[in-house]
Amino acid sequence: MTTKTPTDTTVLNSYNPSTGQLVGSVPVTPVSQIEDIIAKANAALPAWQAMTPQQRADILKPAGKVLADRAEELGKLLSLEQGKPLAEGIGEVSGCASRMDWENDEVASAVQPEILKSDGIESTIHYDGYGVCAAITPWNFPLLMPHWTIIPALIAGNTVISKPSEQTPLIADEYVKILNQFLPDGVLQIVHGEDDQGKALVAGDIHLIAFTGSKNAGQHIMAAAANGLKRLILELGSKDPMIVLQGADLDKAAKFGVNNAIRNCGQVCVSTERFYVQDSIKAEFISKLAEEFKNFPVGDCNDEAATVGPMVMREQKDHVVAQIQDAITKGAKVILGNEPMDGNFISPTILDNCNHSMDIMTVETFGPVICIATVKDADEAVALANDTEYGLGAVVYGEETIARKAANQLTAGMIGVNKGIGGATGTPWVGARHSGFSYHKGPMGHRQFCQVRVVSINAE
Repeated sequence: MTTKTPTDTTVLNSYNPSTGQLVGSVPVTPVSQIEDIIAKANAALPAWQAMTPQQRADILKPAGKVLADRAEELGKLLSLEQGKPLAEGIGEVSGCASRMDWENDEVASAVQPEILKSDGIESTIHYDGYGVCAAITPWNFPLLMPHWTIIPALIAGNTVISKPSEQTPLIADEYVKILNQFLPDGVLQIVHGEDDQGKALVAGDIHLIAFTGSKNAGQHIMAAAANGLKRLILELGSKDPMIVLQGADLDKAAKFGVNNAIRNCGQVCVSTERFYVQDSIKAEFISKLAEEFKNFPVGDCNDEAATVGPMVMREQKDHVVAQIQDAITKGAKVILGNEPMDGNFISPTILDNCNHSMDIMTVETFGPVICIATVKDADEAVALANDTEYGLGAVVYGEETIARKAANQLTAGMIGVNKGIGGATGTPWVGARHSGFSYHKGPMGHRQFCQVRVVSINAE
């Protein structure tokens, strides 16, 4: 929300979702200034693109030490603003800091020119920055998401204008200030505000839009970008399934399932939101889920005993509560949770007897709810898991051969067999269907920030 100070300066206020108390404020960027900000980014392009990718990567590396040295301070700010437990806030900052050196080198290597030779021809494939990149990032990982968008965009040779979520402007502002200690003027700028600022940025003289957020917002951005044929990297919504079959290690499956559904209060793009459990093992699996729930008490970010914070805003809590009530009305059974809680806090919940007539099995929840549907076999589980418009992640637990077969039939960008979706170093973070357009991470993802240019000559 915005308000006005006594001097009539428009500011964006950031509130602690646990208490409602003001954490801090940043000035809102007037829409009238967006054109000048974009012009400054375009003016900074020639000198920035004249450097090699490795030179750009090396310029940014010292920021990693600053992040590491300030991890506790910045992690506390992040947690106060977003709500996640303090250890997770500090971990988010420390994780970005620890990866800065090798990830920067990975990006630089990925966008170096490549040479191909055949039939007397030598072709050099160049990976050039597009130009000005708008990095529009969400509130659920308010430092990590700017980090994994801004860094590859810069090293690839783009200048960047960051537009963080209006829910978490403070940590994003600090992050940009840290990077700007080492960058030339105009290479990285930040815009604060809500929809008006985002729309003005998308409509401006930019060349690439990297957005993470809801499917609906992504569709609006895609439509707005069409007139200029601006390049897009969109990570959108999801409704990730988990299939649990006979032969699964139910202890490991339950531990993963609860953690992946509940962490960050379920506010994760790859949260497990749908469980398809084979009927012969369902009772035992639910018992193990309930046992794991004991490890996820709810509380304020400063409560060392709490591992689940609040929803980031009341509207998000209302959405989750409404989905739970709709499911109960349609026959879902509450196994655990669904207890009234004050403010933005929500009780982590297990629902059984769920089906696809319920919004909670088809519409993104983004909250700490485990929804269980019973299936007779792997074929039924796969059919239901694929019955969605989304396709970011999916997980299968079961006897290895059967689980692998099921995994190969799933429509998702990232699939884990008897583990989470995380892949080997260098694999992309990619979605299918309505969960994404283009992708991030790894050499393949880093090149999404580049225009490919092929120069061919006759080889002696």
